[in-house]
Amino acid sequence: MPQVDRIAEPWGTRTPYGPGDPWPVRVDAFLEAGLREQDVERWVQSASILHSNGDAMDIAVRAGRVVGVRGRAADRVNHGRLDPKDLYGWQAGNAADRLTRPLVREGGRLVESDWDTAMERVTGRLKELLAEQGPSAAGFYTTGQLFLEEYYTLALIAHGGIGTNHVDGNTRLCTATAAAALKESFGCDGQPGSYTDVDHADVIALYGHNVAETQSVLWSRVLDRLAGPNPPALVCVDPRETEVARAAAVHLAPRPGTNVALMNGLLHEIVANGWTDEAYLRDHVVGFEELRERVANWPAEEAARVCDVPVADLREAARLIGTAERLLSTVLQGFYQSHQATAAAVQVNNVHLVRGMLGRPGCGVLQMNGQPTAQNTRECGADGDLPGFRNWANDAHVQDLARVWNIDPLDIPHYSPPTHAMQMFRYAEEGSIRFLYVIGTNPAVSLPELRRVRSILRREGLFLVVQDIFLSETAQLADVVLPAATWGEKTGTFTNADRTVHLSDKAVEPPGEARPDLDIFLDLARRLDLRDKDGAPLVKWHDAEGAFEGWKECSRGRPCDYSGLTYDRLRGGSGVQWPCDDEHPDGTERLYAGGRFFSDPACCEDYGRDLVTGAPLSGTEYRALNPDGKAIIKAAEYVPPHEQPGEEFPLWLTTGRTLYHFHTRTKTGRTPQLRRAAPEPWAELSPGEAARNGLAEGDLVEIATPRGSVRARLRVTGMRDGVVFLPFHYGYWDEPGGSGPEDGESGRAANELTLTDWDPVSKQPIFKTAAARVTLVKAGDGEPSPAPTTGASRPAAPGVPPTEGGRAALAEEGDAA
Repeated sequence: MPQVDRIAEPWGTRTPYGPGDPWPVRVDAFLEAGLREQDVERWVQSASILHSNGDAMDIAVRAGRVVGVRGRAADRVNHGRLDPKDLYGWQAGNAADRLTRPLVREGGRLVESDWDTAMERVTGRLKELLAEQGPSAAGFYTTGQLFLEEYYTLALIAHGGIGTNHVDGNTRLCTATAAAALKESFGCDGQPGSYTDVDHADVIALYGHNVAETQSVLWSRVLDRLAGPNPPALVCVDPRETEVARAAAVHLAPRPGTNVALMNGLLHEIVANGWTDEAYLRDHVVGFEELRERVANWPAEEAARVCDVPVADLREAARLIGTAERLLSTVLQGFYQSHQATAAAVQVNNVHLVRGMLGRPGCGVLQMNGQPTAQNTRECGADGDLPGFRNWANDAHVQDLARVWNIDPLDIPHYSPPTHAMQMFRYAEEGSIRFLYVIGTNPAVSLPELRRVRSILRREGLFLVVQDIFLSETAQLADVVLPAATWGEKTGTFTNADRTVHLSDKAVEPPGEARPDLDIFLDLARRLDLRDKDGAPLVKWHDAEGAFEGWKECSRGRPCDYSGLTYDRLRGGSGVQWPCDDEHPDGTERLYAGGRFFSDPACCEDYGRDLVTGAPLSGTEYRALNPDGKAIIKAAEYVPPHEQPGEEFPLWLTTGRTLYHFHTRTKTGRTPQLRRAAPEPWAELSPGEAARNGLAEGDLVEIATPRGSVRARLRVTGMRDGVVFLPFHYGYWDEPGGSGPEDGESGRAANELTLTDWDPVSKQPIFKTAAARVTLVKAGDGEPSPAPTTGASRPAAPGVPPTEGGRAALAEEGDAA
């Protein structure tokens, strides 16, 4: 395999193509140093577990170990390409500090134990609390990285067996708004568009979506279109100068917290210029007149003033979007992690509805996910929804789910919406949740306002169970730690952001006594002796394929129908998009063709909410609004952010991701190439902001908010003035102490600074708007920040040398292509 430095050149080589042409194949691969392809004993089918793109790959196995990966050329998602995290991140599974035996707390310390002892402690305490308080005592907080089969089994245990309403995941932090926005506009979750829309679009608009770093293979697809004939025009909305912004025809860098104002300005221009599809609006949409009235008050000049963007740029962006023949829009955390998250994301849907741009090649919306299996949490009921996109407020849906599970409908909690994660932690803080089971996630780093989160997790009256592959910051605080198998060590399916279902087969055995998450859940159900209404075991399956077959029946006839899929169907070729059933045996590339939606009152997943207050609509109100099951346009009033910069804290703080790390670095921080590429946290300011504060590249600075402080080296980048950026990946597991700073000390985790507040509709926490200040701790003396010199953290000034992990270092590790 020829050597290509995929740290310095993360998007690889170009394979240009034109509109309507197939995306050319390019197979990326990486093996351990000294190995050649002929040294691999077998290749095992899988897909990525370190981002939401769903890149299909094969796992290389030799002597019972994972020794590399290669992209799957036949797959519809990536055509053989792999993200740098795909290429190198698998090495974390071979790390020496994997959890291999259960741990239990004795005398204030975690000590090794056996599975019987650990599980009896878990189920014993849970049984005590259920007898004493009932199901409200128990909460389950899961991840976006398990398999579909595991989520569905957990949802059955928690909702149908234990009967708790407290089930959510860290997908609340990254993808809750995607689901909420789709429900508001289309009555149901499920992405309308497809990645293949990149192949056809003549305009691609990216709203708060740094696709170059969050989904680098999808960005490679866009780059290949840009390098080919008749390339699309890009519109980028982002306060940072990302790679997307550098390639865009128009880059709008609005003031943080003004996304709704910006969208209202764009919609004003589209409506005022007559760039609307009147026939589509008449036949397939309700609510347009309210939108027309709302955006009449948002001329381009007013929107540009509020957002602090050039009015000419706003008008040009509106012209490109409003006159496109094939418009693709994508949305991610820049819109989702804000105080008007759902309202802003819904306005992107509105653009497509007023233009009739749905259900055709090149015409789609992708309300993106932040995690590889976030879509499955939403489908299977492990993130605050009922399985199969059923409506918790529709008694017929609850009865149908009870039929599938063979339990009494009253055993399924539906007296209120399932409890969202932020409320769950509040309940734990108040003492009503007394048993918290955390699976494959690390809230001690990823949740906002970490000092508060640590105090909750340490609370004397909370019994904390953590199921993970490493001793994370959260696991260090647990009463019981259960060692889990990871990707490549178990079998299951997962679904990416454009509804493509992939199968991942087991390639190697997990280390020591670690067990697949599904096996742990099955053991939990057995020890709790959960039964259906006929006295039979509630969970009817014993392995992953059995769980998948059970899920197929749960999804049958629902919008996310998997009934036409089997493990055999998913082996050997490409992933398949749902719905896949008798009517669509090969899957469904795009939803909502011909203006057909899942929004009929009898079918819809949700009756919707007020976009400003979050107040839910009743079934009666929804039927009055949308009796015929059309798409719904919802206008939104702009509301300023709750916390504003002032004299003491004059800047906006925004947090985000880097190309080289995933979430809290529990995997990527144990991968040599990725760790070297981004070894420690950094802060970003614009050249103007740095000069005003007397700061320079490489200075050690302290970033403070009313909640805490963080220290990091400064990178001066091409972002907008008035904003400081921090990557959120960096916690404390690899630092002395390991679980976080003491009171009064500065930390390095960005979420020491963020606030406990959330969008009223999606309940997604706010990570993009907080008031902050930046002060000098120590001058850098000419030494640059260790921040990556690729992507959005590229230095604004010339002469800053490339970061570690470049060509020479890569050549020492192995071959890459």
